[in-house]
Amino acid sequence: MGPEAVAVPAARSQWRDVWDQFRTHKGALIGAFVFLGICLFVAIGPWFWPLDPTETNMRARNEGMSWAHPMGTDRLGRDTFARVMAGGRISMAVGLVAMLLSLFLGTLIGVLAGYFKRLDGPLMRLTDMFLALPILPLLLVLVVLFREPLSAAFGIETGIFVLMVTAIGITSWMQTARIVRGDVLALKEREFILAARSIGTPPRRIITRHMLPNVLSPIMVSATLGIATAIITESTLSFLGLGFPPDFPTWGRLLFDAVSFLQSYPMRAVWPGLMISLVVLSINYVGDGLRDALDPRIRGR
Repeated sequence: MGPEAVAVPAARSQWRDVWDQFRTHKGALIGAFVFLGICLFVAIGPWFWPLDPTETNMRARNEGMSWAHPMGTDRLGRDTFARVMAGGRISMAVGLVAMLLSLFLGTLIGVLAGYFKRLDGPLMRLTDMFLALPILPLLLVLVVLFREPLSAAFGIETGIFVLMVTAIGITSWMQTARIVRGDVLALKEREFILAARSIGTPPRRIITRHMLPNVLSPIMVSATLGIATAIITESTLSFLGLGFPPDFPTWGRLLFDAVSFLQSYPMRAVWPGLMISLVVLSINYVGDGLRDALDPRIRGR
C-alpha cells in the first residue's frame, strides 16, 4: 500500500484572522453595529419618514413626544425626528470627507518624512508648527475669512460644506503623520525593504507595494478616530453659530438652537447630543478593536 495522504490545511486569509480577532472584542463589535445602525438611520430613514425637516407648522409648535412626532417639535413646529435624521446626514458626511482629507495629508506627509531623510526635518517642523497652533481659534478665523467667498462661489450649503471639510481636514492630520512616520522609519531598516532597494526597486514602488500595506494598522485606527474628531469639531462650530445656516440642520446646529429653550424643553438638546455621543463612543470602540485586530502580536492570542 502506498503512503497515506496527508491532509494539508487550507491557508487562512489574513483578513479572516483580522475579523476573527475583531469579533472577540465585544465592545468593538457592539460599537460597529451601533455605528452602522446610525448610518442607516440617517441615510435611508428620511426616505421612509413622511415629514419634511424644514416644513413649519405653527399649530404643532413646541409639542412633546408623540406617535406623530417621536422626538417632539421645535418652536416653528418642525419635526425634530426628521431634523435629527437630516442633520445626521450632514454631520456624518462632513466627518467622513474631512477624515479622508486628513488621512490623505497625514499619510502622505508621514511617508515622505519617514522615507526621505532630506524631507524629514522640514516636514516635521511643519507638523510641529501645526500642533502648536490653537486649533479652535484657527478654525474660527478660517470660517470668518472664507465663508462668504465660498458661499458666493458654490452656494451657501455647498460652500460651507467645502469650507468645513477643508478647515477640519487641514487642521487634524498631524497625529496621523507622526504615527505613520515612526512606523516608516522602523520599516525602512527591515530586511525586505533593504532587499528591494538592493535590486534597484524605485522609491515610489517601495512605498506603494511595501510601506503602505505595512502601516495600514495605524492608518485605519486614525481613520476611525478621525471621524469622531471631525464630527465633534463640526458640531462645535455649528454650536457656536459659525456652521451651516439655521434652515440647514446639523447635530451641532440643533444643539445651538436648543440652548435658548434648555430649561423649558430640555429634550431638544438631548436628542442631537445623544446621537453625537453614540457616534463618537461607537467609533472609539471600533478603533480599539481594529488596533488589536490589526496588530499581529495580539492577533494570535
